[in-house]
Amino acid sequence: MEQQRTIVELEKGMKNWQQNMETATFGMGCFWGPEARFGSLPGILRTRVGFSGGTTPNPTYRKMGDHTETVQIDFNPVLISYEEVLKQFWKNHYPNRDEYKGRQYISLLRYHNKAQAETINRVKKEMEAELGEEIETEIDAYTEFTLAEERHQKYYLKRYPKALAQLEAVYPEPELLLYSTYAARLNGFVKGFGTREGLRQEILGWPIEDASRNILAGTFMALKW
Repeated sequence: MEQQRTIVELEKGMKNWQQNMETATFGMGCFWGPEARFGSLPGILRTRVGFSGGTTPNPTYRKMGDHTETVQIDFNPVLISYEEVLKQFWKNHYPNRDEYKGRQYISLLRYHNKAQAETINRVKKEMEAELGEEIETEIDAYTEFTLAEERHQKYYLKRYPKALAQLEAVYPEPELLLYSTYAARLNGFVKGFGTREGLRQEILGWPIEDASRNILAGTFMALKW
């Protein structure tokens, strides 16, 4: 039955959007909210949370060491530019927060290539002019990222076990949530980003089979939270 296909099969056509995919890595306080915020944006294909920016080996949520809570996103630059992503980053947290809990919640930005570094320098100046103060975000080249434990991935969606139970047909294994565009959107939606009808219309425009679009849109509209 069509309804029994997993999310991997239903999202198969998304590979067309993933061919030129770029990655961005940010620290902007607790990583649950930023993952939901970025996951709600059209053009963002995957989201995940973890730890970056430190030297402590094998960081975990309880033993983070000198790392920072970080969100990592994969996006299609044709659909959303790195400049737009950066503006979302700087507009949605305070970049000059004191290290009141060590490095766990600092403003952190890691660029993945020279083009990102150049964009950061330009947009940072624009944002400083807009904010009226110097931005103190820690900026450096990307070196590492350690995935956080499974319970932290798509955190807000997981606060709705009733809805997750209804999604078992497309997510028979919890780890399928990690790299799913659909799961990223649902996580953003339950956090309050976007509208029900807006998300339905976006799904119906995804570059996947008509039958897959209809299953995903219909499943979303039928969910009982």
